[in-house]
Amino acid sequence: MENDYIVEGRNAVMEVLKSGREVNKLVIQKGERTGSIIQIIQIAKDKKIVITEAEKCKLDKISITGHHQGVIIYTSPKEYCEIEDIIQIAKEKKEEPFIVILDEIEDPYNLGSIIRTCEVAGAHGLIIPKRRSALISETVEKVSVGATNYLPIARVNNLAQTIDALKKMNIWVVGTDIAAPKIHSDTDLSGPIALIIGNEGKGMGRLVKEKCDFLIKIPMKGKVSSLNAGVSAGICIYEIVRQRGNIKI
Repeated sequence: MENDYIVEGRNAVMEVLKSGREVNKLVIQKGERTGSIIQIIQIAKDKKIVITEAEKCKLDKISITGHHQGVIIYTSPKEYCEIEDIIQIAKEKKEEPFIVILDEIEDPYNLGSIIRTCEVAGAHGLIIPKRRSALISETVEKVSVGATNYLPIARVNNLAQTIDALKKMNIWVVGTDIAAPKIHSDTDLSGPIALIIGNEGKGMGRLVKEKCDFLIKIPMKGKVSSLNAGVSAGICIYEIVRQRGNIKI
């Protein structure tokens, strides 16, 4: 049991319980009965999940992130999906596909942040490469505040081939690049779209960039020449949301 996959933190644990994901055990810090912990315990009881108590020092030792907030749950790892599953979700919602692709995002905090933004913004799914990329982990789950339970995520062997496949489905592929000629807010992003966010340091790979239908940039007015990948993703994702008219801003 101690080697099972864990999710920690109140919000993340709450979403695991609500999502119906398989759960093996819930561990609560001894004497902790404040705030959302009460609701977490009640949901676990309703689902007949084994609940145990442990001293804070024990949870500190189990914790991966160092921020368990008095609760850890033993569960199954996040299951990845296929690209076809993401497209099918868009069809069922009768919406144009809205996909985010990450090209070698290596920081789990960036990945978790982007997953959270994608889910909140209504993206149909996320695509990440199998190599040279952060994967869904305890840290990513904590940072995403449980959004990993709801956002379909596909892992692919080859991003370039994936882009070609999306193009054949009449999905426009747009990359983000600091040297792009177009500003994100001045570009039509309202149709079926796959947005690519590049690596934190080097941006998109050469071949991936060449495969894009067009490139966009976020205007920079300060002395620092770039934004955090998670922030850049959020700005571009919500420009797509604005143009699609899904949320009034």
